[in-house]
Amino acid sequence: MSQTMRRSRTTLLTTTLAAALLSLPQFSLAATSGMGAKPFASDDGSAASEAQSKLNKSQFKDVKVAVDNGVATLTGSVDLYEYKLDADKRIHKVKGVSAVRNDIEVAGPNLPDQELKAKLGEKLTYDRVGYGNMFNAITLGVQDGVVTLGGHARTYVDRDSALALASTFPGVKQVNDEIQVDPASPMDDRTRLEVARAVYSYPSLQKYAMDPAKTIRISVQNGNVELYGVVDSQSDRDAANIRANTVPGVFSVKNYLQVANQPSERQKQANVNQ
Repeated sequence: MSQTMRRSRTTLLTTTLAAALLSLPQFSLAATSGMGAKPFASDDGSAASEAQSKLNKSQFKDVKVAVDNGVATLTGSVDLYEYKLDADKRIHKVKGVSAVRNDIEVAGPNLPDQELKAKLGEKLTYDRVGYGNMFNAITLGVQDGVVTLGGHARTYVDRDSALALASTFPGVKQVNDEIQVDPASPMDDRTRLEVARAVYSYPSLQKYAMDPAKTIRISVQNGNVELYGVVDSQSDRDAANIRANTVPGVFSVKNYLQVANQPSERQKQANVNQ
């Protein structure tokens, strides 16, 4: 009798335990699926609300934010490309936003490319005057309002200043950064100064030091010198090249100086290949 009761209790305990174990996965999945769907929607809603509050400035009055699965999409328009970048940075800091899709359009004036290039180019020419901007050789290209900055900058500060200037200029729809920052080196810094002295101390080249818009720009990378800008004559171009080559420690000189009203070497080569 006792043995029978023990078997009955063991069977009952085993059956109860098995039933409990079988019910656990079903309960857990149901609980997870029931509780997991709401937080995503709730998080997206709170993230969207916080994101929109980050754009409570007048420059963002026409910008809207939608958040789906942590991805924030920005739509609407702003007057300056700078504002588009700023909106992107603000939304990246919002809790619950894992990525940003920036579809904001830059409105503002629509300038012809040549006009935009001329006006922006003038601003860039005088940027960082007094901070050794003769050692910046930043190039400018414009197509359909999209600005591409290339060439060389002496420091990251010089590069960032040029990018900021372009981003805040009316009519610019987008800015592409292709500027190379020259390597930081005490030896190169000394070479820059010595090349500048050699070039600008030459009588026929002194005039190019008077106006930042007409300066001969000097870029140095590990002892290799590059000359940029526009000069009045072929003799001035040749003189600058010779003077730069006389500086001790200069490994090579690439002369990209253009003669006013004459095609550049690259243009000449392009014409030959046609």
